[in-house]
Amino acid sequence: MAFFKKSPWILHYAATSCNGCDIEVLACLTPMYDLERFGIINTGNPKHADILLVTGSVNEESAGVLRNLYDQMPDPKAVVAIGACALSGGIFHNAYNVHAGVDHILPVDIYVPGCAARPENIIDGVVQALDILEKRAREPVTA
Repeated sequence: MAFFKKSPWILHYAATSCNGCDIEVLACLTPMYDLERFGIINTGNPKHADILLVTGSVNEESAGVLRNLYDQMPDPKAVVAIGACALSGGIFHNAYNVHAGVDHILPVDIYVPGCAARPENIIDGVVQALDILEKRAREPVTA
């Protein structure tokens, strides 16, 4: 089951954010960083995605959307929280409608810190998520 390492698909969800981390995620797809050299494809369909990248702070409104996207993804799947806002709410952590981090909504596998997170760190987080997917794909399915 080494297919995850050959062609993993990522779904990027930008929760309420300043777009700093979003720009860095998109920079990973440019020729300078070339995330696609790992065979990674950016998709807009959660039903095809293996890895969910989440940027920005999660508020009451985006929490339901995020949970819905996660539930539509097939197993095995991995979640990567990118940036200070996704990890802890960032500078918005005291806002009345902001959750303390993505891990309060979804099980997060990899945390990529930074404000904004650097493309090198994002790529490293995605590669770590590939290892997690490989391990989960080898686990026996329980009913």
